[in-house]
Amino acid sequence: MSKIKIAVLCSGGGTNFQAILNAQEAGLIPHGEISLVVSDGRQAYVLTRAARYGIEHVAVDRREVRDRAERERRILSELKARDIGLVVLAGFMTVLSESFVKEFPERMINVHPALIPSFCGVGMYGLHVHEAALARGVKVTGATVHYVTEECDGGPIIAQRAVEVKEGDTPEILQKRVMREAEWIILPEAVEAVCKKLSNSTEEIK
Repeated sequence: MSKIKIAVLCSGGGTNFQAILNAQEAGLIPHGEISLVVSDGRQAYVLTRAARYGIEHVAVDRREVRDRAERERRILSELKARDIGLVVLAGFMTVLSESFVKEFPERMINVHPALIPSFCGVGMYGLHVHEAALARGVKVTGATVHYVTEECDGGPIIAQRAVEVKEGDTPEILQKRVMREAEWIILPEAVEAVCKKLSNSTEEIK
């Protein structure tokens, strides 16, 4: 069985990348394998994580390549050169264009730190999501993994997991709890589920 080649796109520290990698090393992603890490910042710590494990990594820095279309062209070139089968957005801060997304129909997924359709859409990322949840006074939040489509956070949902909001939570505390109790659990599970689906589809074509 040939494994689906996975690219993880990340702008920051790479904790979700680490969660996927940990699951892979534990044998929990038998149908896929991380082949590439791409960041839009040359100083992103996720690149250090990738290097530590001998995983190919590329930076297409937003400050160096200011034109979004050119950045996307370079990223797409890196993905195609490695025959990437699944793209995972794990805290990638660059909004991808419709033309880029269409290159990976049902082969690009994203993790969002809320229970979609709550607290999602344009401008809802990082701590902004948790600030909004606390401001609204919700008692339960969580995380969602969904397919990426042209509509921001609007693709079909693959997995969700709820997390309790506790009295005294700050956005930072809530963010860490959502990562630990939801994102780091459902993202690796979703990666395997999609890789298995893609692998089975490939076998059927053969």
